[in-house]
Amino acid sequence: MLCAAVVMTSLLGACQSTRVKIDGRFVGNDARIVYLEQVTPLAQTIVDSVALDEAGNYRFDLKEAPQTPMLYNVIFGGERIPLLLEGGDRVTVSSVGNVVRNYTVEGSDESELLRQFYQKYVAGAQRLDEIVAAYTAPDLDEETRRQLAREYTDEYYGIRREQLRFIIEHKDRIAAVYALSQRLPGDSYLFNGDSDVVYYRAVAEALEQSYPHSPYLAGLNAEIANMDARIKLSSQIAETGFPDLEMSDMYGKRIRLSSLLGKVILLEFWSAELGTGNALNAELKQLYDKYSRTGAGFEVYQVAIDTSKPIWINAVQSQALPWISVSDLRGQASPAVGLYNITKLPTNFLIDREGTVVARDIYGKSLEQKLDELTRSGK
Repeated sequence: MLCAAVVMTSLLGACQSTRVKIDGRFVGNDARIVYLEQVTPLAQTIVDSVALDEAGNYRFDLKEAPQTPMLYNVIFGGERIPLLLEGGDRVTVSSVGNVVRNYTVEGSDESELLRQFYQKYVAGAQRLDEIVAAYTAPDLDEETRRQLAREYTDEYYGIRREQLRFIIEHKDRIAAVYALSQRLPGDSYLFNGDSDVVYYRAVAEALEQSYPHSPYLAGLNAEIANMDARIKLSSQIAETGFPDLEMSDMYGKRIRLSSLLGKVILLEFWSAELGTGNALNAELKQLYDKYSRTGAGFEVYQVAIDTSKPIWINAVQSQALPWISVSDLRGQASPAVGLYNITKLPTNFLIDREGTVVARDIYGKSLEQKLDELTRSGK
């Protein structure tokens, strides 16, 4: 019984380990330093570095690794080897000659699966570069040029087919998340714009079962929400000149942006949690008071890109914001972020009485002059 208990304790300890050991050997490269980089949904950070010994060996001992696979890069000679590591892994990564094309991985199933995708993908992308270089060579005859164009097309769609096949076949693995994010030169989309949502949704639903605590799930779900919102918007007959929103105020009352049509509207995106819009709120209150007193038909629809309801409500109440204040409390995952292409906070849009967006990021005197024009002329 004692032996069994010791075995069980050892197994439990191994399962809960937060340490990862990475070693290996790099040969055939002049570089001498190996770096370890952690990649989170928000940042890439070098967490360790080590010099090769005379035989080309190296070793990392990562003490605080996550319990679900997280993306790390081993960087050597300016090239990155992506790994998916979790606590308890003991991984060997080695290469001879060309680092990316020749590296091998032992000790991590997720990292080996990622290698199978990554090396083929990189080789394909490099082949595309070679074809482009050949195509742009001077004095190329027309037949050769047409042949190279066909080769490029065949190679390009071959890479795409393999990428999508990998994603679908391995949708329950973190390696599929990595494959989702890869883009060939010049491409903004995985395959076909917002219709790519089918692949994102397939991976997210599978990861909910296999890795429910993965930090990559939140990013996937946010992207899915943005795609869904854009698809819904484009499938409807537009009744206004702007994407419509419907969100709740602090009392739970749902208010549609389009319900203000006929007024001059300032659609404002800000964050109470960041606090970056507080000074602008104070300035805007003076303008709001001016046009409210004259009955000019001006309204502010202010959207908080936040996740904390208490922080948002406290900011609205403490600053005595007099206009319409709403939030869906989904932060950066809010569909409104994608609908209005919000890349910074605060951001605003000025909408005239007919529903046309006439200005973006307009403040101070410029905003006051434009409001004078729109409210005075009745436009």
